[in-house]
Amino acid sequence: MFGEKKKKEEPRFVETMVPSKGGCFTRILVDTENGIQYLFVDSSEGGGLTVMVDEDGKPLINEAYRRKKEKE
Repeated sequence: MFGEKKKKEEPRFVETMVPSKGGCFTRILVDTENGIQYLFVDSSEGGGLTVMVDEDGKPLINEAYRRKKEKE
């Protein structure tokens, strides 16, 4: 109703830029629901998105977002 403040929703994904050369842009996307990280590469000729995995093939998890979700 009037005067009630809406809870500001956090976006589903947050991103960080990774320095890159040669006209392509590299970003790490983090899913704020589960902390899983994705690699996104974009250039003038195309792009791609893939999940980042560890040496065992399991998804890399950003622990800051994982712990944040566990507290809720």
